[in-house]
Amino acid sequence: RFGYHAPMSDPPNKPVRPRAPPLRVPANVQFGAAKASSLKASPQLGERSGVIPPAAAAAQQRATAAILVQAGRPALKSGRTPQIPEVETPKKPRASPPQFIPRQPRTWDELGLDPQSCMQMVLRMMMGKSGASGKRMAKDAGLAWPLVRDIMNHLKDKKLVTYRSTTALGDFVSELTDAGYKKAIDSREVTQYEGIAPVAWEHYLKSVSAQALTLFNPGAAELKEAFSDLAISEDLLERLGPAVTSCKPLFLFGEPGNGKTSLAERMTTCFSDTIWIPHTLSISGHLVKLFDPAIHVVMPNDPQVLADSRVDPRWIQIKRPTVIAGGELELGQLDVQYNDDTHVHEAPLQLKANCGTLVIDDFGRGKTTPKDLLNRWIFPLEKQIDFMRLPDGRKFACPFECLLVFSTNLEPKDLADEAFLRRIPYKVHVGDPDEFEYTDLMKLLANKMGVDVSERSIKYLIDRHYKMAKRPMRFCHPRDLLLQVIHLCEYRGVPKSAGPPEWDRVVSNYFGLA
Repeated sequence: RFGYHAPMSDPPNKPVRPRAPPLRVPANVQFGAAKASSLKASPQLGERSGVIPPAAAAAQQRATAAILVQAGRPALKSGRTPQIPEVETPKKPRASPPQFIPRQPRTWDELGLDPQSCMQMVLRMMMGKSGASGKRMAKDAGLAWPLVRDIMNHLKDKKLVTYRSTTALGDFVSELTDAGYKKAIDSREVTQYEGIAPVAWEHYLKSVSAQALTLFNPGAAELKEAFSDLAISEDLLERLGPAVTSCKPLFLFGEPGNGKTSLAERMTTCFSDTIWIPHTLSISGHLVKLFDPAIHVVMPNDPQVLADSRVDPRWIQIKRPTVIAGGELELGQLDVQYNDDTHVHEAPLQLKANCGTLVIDDFGRGKTTPKDLLNRWIFPLEKQIDFMRLPDGRKFACPFECLLVFSTNLEPKDLADEAFLRRIPYKVHVGDPDEFEYTDLMKLLANKMGVDVSERSIKYLIDRHYKMAKRPMRFCHPRDLLLQVIHLCEYRGVPKSAGPPEWDRVVSNYFGLA
């Protein structure tokens, strides 16, 4: 029932089209969250919203495309929006944690050691000296002069030392009395350690936390620089990268001679170069030697810088350690070892490897079975905390902050069950090189060793002694064969050059051909 009316300007006999009432949604219809969100206004449809039939939407898309073509702009395909090119922002340099520098303590509270044990150590040091000044004793013990002065005054009050003469700046040359000599002999029954004073265990724990590998985040650039002297593929680098960055335990497995140990040795260089460790630790009154000259490489320091920074001389700056244990590894080396003669303890391997890398080489072929070794480390692998036992039976917790690498020629599934493999999340296979990698490595090493090798000569070596002999290639073969070529040329007194005659000779010697 729509009414008709005619405007005053129109002819009276012209009908007016009826005006439809506005479409309203019944009040009792409720939309859900997903439905309501689909009806929101879009920039293509303006402020009005509603349900558009598919046919109408297609027609609208075609009309829009036609307008764009007429305007000289390409039409967009249905469902696509113009892509705005992203502006590449420069990467920020990786932030490194602040360098840890141990400061020399000036008070007994800062030192954290028992004054009585320090006094006994000074008595033992004075046994082999006819006379020593207080400042000389402070330098030998690595302690601040005010602390040693307190010790010497206490020993003089107890009539254990006597002042023989004076020196400059209020110092004295002292020597032991008979009572002091007897006291020093009695202290040697407890321990014969003398020299640099130990560092409190609590202070060492803080140093490990400040120098841990997990504080660093090496990326692709750091890994490429660490492995720059090795021929390593991009695929292998991509698989090693997450393992090194996360500092999680990993298996390096594959055929012998492909550089598993070489890769493990260079992983430490992805992090900072040096760390500080104590010469000796004091753990519940027991002295444990941590610095091992057979493992730790001392880094040279500027004496003036050490003096200006007031560095604690009881600490030593070393290259970030890489500890390699081969088939000779025994379970006893993973606990604190006690020397019955000197009454001094030796730190275990994993403690010496803290803040570095611990490589178990030839895993599965040594004296210790994989099951026993993994049973010993099942908790440290999970919590990064190890528990050790002192000779008196007391246990103490120590950090297990090292990158643990198992290098083996065997399959990981043949060495451990699922419970252990779960705690070693990365299993990286180091395979044989292909023909191109072998050729590139041979050229690189030949240039470095000064051996004249042509492309044709390398192709002869591969075709004759690998393809025809059905011999697998190894990453160690170019180095070993070139070394034999050098020795052969030096014996013959000819320039270092590798051709078919030289390859035939050295291959027969290297592989033991008749």
